[in-house]
Amino acid sequence: MIEVALMIEGQDGIDWERWKRMGRAAEDLGFAGLYRSDHFTNPEGPYKDALELWASLAWLADNTERIEFGPLVSPVSFRQPVITAWQASAVDNLSGGRLRLGLGAGWQEREHTAFGFDLLDMDRRFARFEEGLEVITRLLRSEEPVSFEGEFYRLREASISPRSPRPGGTPIVIGGNGPRRTLPLVARYADEWNAVFLKPERFAELNVRLDELLEEAGRPARDVRRTLMTRVVFGRNDAEIEGKLGGASRAQADDAGIVTGSADDISGRLGALAEAGVQRVMLQYMEPDDLESLEEISSGVLPQLR
Repeated sequence: MIEVALMIEGQDGIDWERWKRMGRAAEDLGFAGLYRSDHFTNPEGPYKDALELWASLAWLADNTERIEFGPLVSPVSFRQPVITAWQASAVDNLSGGRLRLGLGAGWQEREHTAFGFDLLDMDRRFARFEEGLEVITRLLRSEEPVSFEGEFYRLREASISPRSPRPGGTPIVIGGNGPRRTLPLVARYADEWNAVFLKPERFAELNVRLDELLEEAGRPARDVRRTLMTRVVFGRNDAEIEGKLGGASRAQADDAGIVTGSADDISGRLGALAEAGVQRVMLQYMEPDDLESLEEISSGVLPQLR
């Protein structure tokens, strides 16, 4: 069985009305969760409404009862790790333990340049990310005060409260496909690996590699949940689907790992991902005003995957 959640791009015109509507839809239609990106703006094009991450997650924590939720992913490049841990702990506590904290190194040049944040070169970016993971995991997982001395961050007998109601603290999600930098960090720090836009064959390959890295780290494979974020485009025929794709063909979308088609088509694709080892898929939904298609995915896809 594969769980099905929704994911939306929070910087792509998401205001309070749209966010509340999507939150209620995810809860009422039976999806496993609702996740969102953490960006100031899209990589190009006009600025649109971009609802701030933690304000939106606090609303979700207090106005839903069932779904899991969180960022996919929040970058340490403009989110100071101590503040992120503090906010995450509070929101997870408010929700009764439903937040999953997705973290990343940062990548989008436009927002860093526009708002004055240093993205850094790739080596230093990942060095900073690893330090951020140390800070966040120590603060979230330890009930005792913690210390850390790094190049970018420092702690001196630091502790945060209120805490997650879950033993072990808020689960950490690390997103990305990189076998050389990302997967070793997953094996060391994460409770969940979230891959991005992968076809089943490639996911299965990286899944095996993660198992190897976990074994080297002395952790059982079951310690890390395996999930995938990829776009879904629902439609009853090729013309409808390709219209939503902006003129790209279904074949091109399939090559990019995008899930397209009718309820039966989507169910088949998700079944293949489940066979490759995906335990939960976050379907990136780019039509937040089209609740009718969401309802059809809910009624036509979810029952086939139970």
